[in-house]
Amino acid sequence: MRFRPCIDLHDGKVKQIVGSTLSDDPARPPVTNFVAAQAPAWFAELYRRDGLAGGHVIRLGPGNDAAAAAALQCWPGGLQLGGGIIPGNARRWLDLGADKVIVTSYLFEGSEFRESRLAEMAAAAGRDRLVVDLSCRRTPEGYVVATQRWQTLTGLKVERTTLERLAQYAAEFLVHAVDVEGMRQGIDADLVRLLGADSPLPVTYAGGIRSLADLDLVETLGGGRVDATAGSSLDLFGGDGLKYAEVVAWDRQRR
Repeated sequence: MRFRPCIDLHDGKVKQIVGSTLSDDPARPPVTNFVAAQAPAWFAELYRRDGLAGGHVIRLGPGNDAAAAAALQCWPGGLQLGGGIIPGNARRWLDLGADKVIVTSYLFEGSEFRESRLAEMAAAAGRDRLVVDLSCRRTPEGYVVATQRWQTLTGLKVERTTLERLAQYAAEFLVHAVDVEGMRQGIDADLVRLLGADSPLPVTYAGGIRSLADLDLVETLGGGRVDATAGSSLDLFGGDGLKYAEVVAWDRQRR
């Protein structure tokens, strides 16, 4: 298990936002936990120095291209890039320094999953350079992928058959537990168990991590097969549950 850092970009700045509050309505601004004074490249350099490879640079809406490019160019091959990825721009972001690109919404037409679009993405980026984001919500029918800034529930379930089916196209999965993401109230234990037991690919879990004890819990419930990322709880982003220096030491023990 490894810790994967994040650089979430909104309006060109590094922020920590409760993802489920994002929308296209200007009258409904998202709930923001933190806005960094430092530039995105500062965080990329910090992660490079500390060897936290495989982190995620996520563009939350428009106005983030320059900030994302600056972060990637600070550590070529050390970070992944997500947000608005389609076949037509995947290669550009890889050429700018992304280790992998992360795709979500392009794979859906409305709420319907289109496997042909995933095949297009794999052809454009290369299977070994593609991460499929399966961020999801819990429903009575199980975990269901949510797209379009997590506002649209799709018909795709996160379960063993889905993970095995999609694994032929990608190198990794990224899964945010949307119901607890950004709330600093603990992880979705059931989802972590599912990912540890059923994912045939490396997978990173995000959502609710608030302490080193939660990182240990992800490691235990995921059988050591699920990586983790955290944002709002880190002192790096104004949180008080996780000290960045302690997370780096925790990660080094597992390398």
